Amino acid sequence: MSRSLKKGPYIDENLLKKIRSFKSGEKGAVKTWARDSAISPEMVGFTIEVHNGKEHIPVKITEEMVGHKLGEFAPTTKFLRHGGRMQRELEKKSLGAEAPAPEGK
Repeated sequence: MSRSLKKGPYIDENLLKKIRSFKSGEKGAVKTWARDSAISPEMVGFTIEVHNGKEHIPVKITEEMVGHKLGEFAPTTKFLRHGGRMQRELEKKSLGAEAPAPEGK
C-alpha cells in the first residue's frame, strides 16, 4: 500500500543529511539501516550500503530507481534452489553429464 500523496514520500532525515554532506565525486558509500526510505533524485549517482539484516549490500543508485524503496534492492533471504522430486531428477542428470566416462579396455 502506497503512502498518501499529501504526505509525500518518506525519506529518512539522517540519510538525507549524509548524502547532502557527501560529494558525488567522493569514493566510498553511505551506510544505512533505513530500508523503508524512498529513493529521491538527489541520491542518483551515489552508492548506498543498505542493511539486509546480516550485512550491508552496496546499491548503486540510478535514475530508474527513483521512487522505489531502498529495501527492494537488498534482498533479506538467499535463494538456494527449488525442492521436490523434479529438482532431484534434474540434479542427477546434470551430475551424470558432468562426470567423465571411465576409460577401459
